Amino acid sequence: MQFKREFPMPKATARHILVESEAQCQDLKKQIEDGADFGKIAQQYSKCPSGRSGGDLGEFSQGQMVPEFDKVVFNDELNKVHGPVKTQFGYHLLEVTSRKD
Repeated sequence: MQFKREFPMPKATARHILVESEAQCQDLKKQIEDGADFGKIAQQYSKCPSGRSGGDLGEFSQGQMVPEFDKVVFNDELNKVHGPVKTQFGYHLLEVTSRKD
């Protein structure tokens, strides 16, 4: 007799900004670090449809996003802007807003 044991997948909420160049990503990160609002920057500059909602990606499980995202979202500090993170889509700034196992 085999027992199937379910392990809950870690989940997180995050927001991001997607742009085409590393230089623009660095510039936007500096603006945010200097006090600009992450959500407003996302609305103005992000190439992702989530930009309309301030970059909010909602809640997602580990493995649902590209590996480069998962590495940051499930390992790095909460409520801090991380990046540039390069993926096949471009360059991202990521802010992990919550995480649970």
